[in-house]
Amino acid sequence: MDTVVVQEQQKKNSRLPVAIPCLLLGVLAAGYAGLCAYAANSGVIWKNTEVLGQDLSGLTISQAAGKLDKALSSLKIGVYLYDAAAKEVPERASAPDAYVPLSDLGVTADTSALAQNAYQENVQGSFLTLGWRYLTSSGASCNAADMVSLDTEQTLSASQTTADSLSYPSQDTSYEMEDSALLVHMAKDGRTVESEKLAQELEEGGWDLDLSLDVPYATEVAQTMTAQQIYDQVSGSMKNAGYDAATHSIIPEQTGADFDVVLAQSMMDSATPGDTLEIPATIEYPAVTAEQLRPVLFRDQLGSYTTHVGGSAARISNVKLASTSVNGTVLNSGDIFDYNEVVGQRTAARGYQAAPAYVQGETVDEIGGGVCQPSSTLYLATLKSNLEIVERYAHRYVPAYIPKGMDATVSWGGPNYRFRNNTDYPVKIQAVYSKGYLTMTLYGTKTDDFTVKMTNKVLSTTEYKTVYEDDPTLPAGTNTVKTTPYTGYKVETYRSLYDGNGNLVSSTFEANSDYKVRNKVILKGPARPSVPTSGISEDIPSSETSNPETPATTPETPSTTPEGGTTAGGDTATDTTPVVPQEEASIPSEEEGNPSGTDPDAVISPLPTA
Repeated sequence: MDTVVVQEQQKKNSRLPVAIPCLLLGVLAAGYAGLCAYAANSGVIWKNTEVLGQDLSGLTISQAAGKLDKALSSLKIGVYLYDAAAKEVPERASAPDAYVPLSDLGVTADTSALAQNAYQENVQGSFLTLGWRYLTSSGASCNAADMVSLDTEQTLSASQTTADSLSYPSQDTSYEMEDSALLVHMAKDGRTVESEKLAQELEEGGWDLDLSLDVPYATEVAQTMTAQQIYDQVSGSMKNAGYDAATHSIIPEQTGADFDVVLAQSMMDSATPGDTLEIPATIEYPAVTAEQLRPVLFRDQLGSYTTHVGGSAARISNVKLASTSVNGTVLNSGDIFDYNEVVGQRTAARGYQAAPAYVQGETVDEIGGGVCQPSSTLYLATLKSNLEIVERYAHRYVPAYIPKGMDATVSWGGPNYRFRNNTDYPVKIQAVYSKGYLTMTLYGTKTDDFTVKMTNKVLSTTEYKTVYEDDPTLPAGTNTVKTTPYTGYKVETYRSLYDGNGNLVSSTFEANSDYKVRNKVILKGPARPSVPTSGISEDIPSSETSNPETPATTPETPSTTPEGGTTAGGDTATDTTPVVPQEEASIPSEEEGNPSGTDPDAVISPLPTA
């Protein structure tokens, strides 16, 4: 009996461990089923449920609809840009590149339907999964595309505005100069967002889950420059705006700059695209820009002088030919006029003829004789223009067509005449030959009211002598002049500057001129035969031997004398550097003057057309 009881008890005890888990499972199952039933019928939206970016967790459908209604007008879509050339859309930045307000898109939405849809999104699916999804807070953003509509015109307009704000042109490397620095604007690639593409993305509703949208853009690559490339463009001397006579056009000004290329490149390497760098530099700005030059180009007559052209037809032809080469020459600021370079070599092939010239003190016919008269006339016009004389030599003998000390001899391979345009504006030379007179005029731009007067001072005079030489080939009792005479002079010239009221501003030494003396040589023939008188014969000397000729001129005393012709002002500082004449032995040849010529007043020519 006892044994049977014990065995029964043991059987009951062995079934107990199995029953307990089953009981617990049953309880859990019943509880989970109840949870699923609650999740399906709670009437509230689950946790972590979003519609149009709004958290609707724990809200009833009515409450959720009210929240959406209130928020709809202030909602914005975040636009995240990415390079269209990328193989895949990259990870988004921490903040959008732009926002598009829903109100700008003309959005309309059924908020009640949106809330109902959010609730239905929670409870749809298998009943047995509801409890689990409810416990794990697996609610998610709900698609609202089908219940939200956009106004097409407003969407296009908003897309254009947003695309314009996100687009910008490429910015190539550029630079500009300040007083003591070079401003370098670093290159930055351009970006273009197509408004049509953005509108399409908005209308397709890909933004509705979290109010964000990925939009592609196209890149426009900017042109870059190195510091060395910039230096090559800006370095060098400053230049004022000038004039190109060949094209009749203004030459733009040039700013001079110098900077450390290595330092500049280091700064550029460390900069970010679009940055503006201030690089230390030495900057020199032009005094005259193209804009400033244009209305005043060749506006004023700086100086002019006229000489009478005498001599043979060949000499006159040479004067006109050389003057034609000079006419129209333009010198920009700082340029040097070189007479021999401008006129060129005087050859028969170029139309020059043989005319009297000095060769080692003798008068001979030489190709190009007479070309010193244009250079001398131009020299005095240049002085009156108050320009800087670079090179000038006096004639061997004093010429008569121009005041003493105001001539300029030239010879190919020998003496030259050069002057510099030391004004800030271009200067043009006009050479006019008319009715036996040559006028040289310089035109430029005056910036003051100064005028120049040239004066000379004769320091000493050396009279020529009359020398007789026998010439048996001449008829008896006759003579002829072999060599015309020249009196020698040592002369100083001065440049005097006067203001508009006629007050002397300055008087500076200009040049020395040492003109050599040349004796008059007379050839005489044999004496006439003696004529007997009263049976007595004797030689009767000729008048030439018994009464030698006296010098044609009387000595001059040192004096200061104004030159002939009219004066015209200049606009630059007076050059005070003495011009030293070239030694005689180094002067191969120079043209002969016109001893019988006289100097008329200067003739002012009309203003040339630029």
